[in-house]
Amino acid sequence: MTAHGFGFSVSRYTPQQGAWGRLTARDSILRRLDWPMLLAALMLSGLGSLLVWSATRNRTELNNGDPYDFLVRHTVNVGIGLALMAGTVWLGHRTLRGAVPILYGLSVLLVALVLTPLGTTINGAHAWLDIGGFSLQPSEFTKVTIILGMAMLLAARVDAGDRVHPDHRTVVQALALAALPMAVIMLMPDLGSVMVMAVIVLGVLLASGASNRWVFGLMGTGAVGAVLVWQLGVLDEYQINRFAAFANPELDPAGVGYNTNQARIAIGSGGLQGTGLFNGTQTTGQFVPEQQTDFIFTVAGEELGFLGAGLIILLIGVVLWRACRIARDTTELYGTIVAAGIIAWFAFQSFENIGMTLGIMPVAGLPLPFVSYGGTSMFAVWIAVGLLQSIKVQRPLSA
Repeated sequence: MTAHGFGFSVSRYTPQQGAWGRLTARDSILRRLDWPMLLAALMLSGLGSLLVWSATRNRTELNNGDPYDFLVRHTVNVGIGLALMAGTVWLGHRTLRGAVPILYGLSVLLVALVLTPLGTTINGAHAWLDIGGFSLQPSEFTKVTIILGMAMLLAARVDAGDRVHPDHRTVVQALALAALPMAVIMLMPDLGSVMVMAVIVLGVLLASGASNRWVFGLMGTGAVGAVLVWQLGVLDEYQINRFAAFANPELDPAGVGYNTNQARIAIGSGGLQGTGLFNGTQTTGQFVPEQQTDFIFTVAGEELGFLGAGLIILLIGVVLWRACRIARDTTELYGTIVAAGIIAWFAFQSFENIGMTLGIMPVAGLPLPFVSYGGTSMFAVWIAVGLLQSIKVQRPLSA
């Protein structure tokens, strides 16, 4: 007898053990979860709640006079994210594999709707849907569906035993699947999301065992594409200015370089132990724009210091480490590819977000996973954690 959606036996406990016995049995879902990853992600979201609160409690133009407004909303977002994670684990990544065509089609439709009158612009990026007063950024969910869709295609014949590696035709189909939503997102233009998706595609191809010629070819194509995007004027002026400020930090420090300059001042003023939560002069003085979202790491650097900022990086490292173990230990290529795509997503987006606050990466408008304020991004990363946990839970038990 097997549990619905999970390939493990449920005969190792008896009805006399009761509910607690079922939860704590060796083959129960609760026992088989990756708790180090889950606890690290929960700690990141908990720290994020405090940092978002610190960044917004004095900003009356944002919180409508309620200093707890963003804290409550961020906490609710985390709660919804946890519910989505639990639902993903319950359904299982194998069940979702069969629903990929529907999920992919829905995500592409939502992304396309951004280009209609339903789309709205926030912080210079026309990447949002305004639905009944609720803002949704479809590109966040598209990251998940690209991973699932490419994994489904690349692993189908390999997991069935027909091939050892994906053939060239399958790779082309997988790349086309990823290219469609990426092209639509580029029209917004949302360069940051496209950058993350490009890294996801590379991570997925590497994990699938596809020929290295595809990987090197895509890297070369990406470099040529970046030049063309720049030369053809696809990017908006504010995005071009961001890259110009990155290339020359002294360029217009009161204009295009203002965000990054203030971010470095905030982080540098924190020292080893920080100024203390709610005591950062840059944060309290509201010198860093968008501090609750893209620049949330500056609050940690200033108020929690090197130790607090280092703790955030350490916790992200724990999530990535556990995800790598899950990718290594799974017995199916589909699970390996899904885990690898999520690893590439989390690793690059974290590096880009933290790097732009330190001035070593251009500003790309990407949130820090689990930490930054933002409902859609929070939902997406917790769904991804649910997928990783599902892969771990559904791995066959050792004898």
